[in-house]
Amino acid sequence: MNHRLVVSSALASVLALGLIGQAAAQMVADPGKSKEKCYGIAKAGQNDCANQSGTHSCAGLSKADMSLDDWKYVAAGTCGAMKGKTAAEVKAMKDGKKS
Repeated sequence: MNHRLVVSSALASVLALGLIGQAAAQMVADPGKSKEKCYGIAKAGQNDCANQSGTHSCAGLSKADMSLDDWKYVAAGTCGAMKGKTAAEVKAMKDGKKS
């Protein structure tokens, strides 16, 4: 194998990992950029991951708009303004408790 190609690939990998690590560190260091799960705001097919009831386990599989079972990541503290619910609020509603 070409020695130059191996060295270039290794260098590119190290640089890419450094950028990923830096972006992750910025998310942790800047609380203004932290995210939270917000239920009931995702349009059909636009959820971010598995739903709360476990009927699907992947992003983009929600079947209905604004389902309280599906969620999207939003900036922390903005869910209520979007008329969404936290995981605890949805669980309480499903358990028959007042939210």
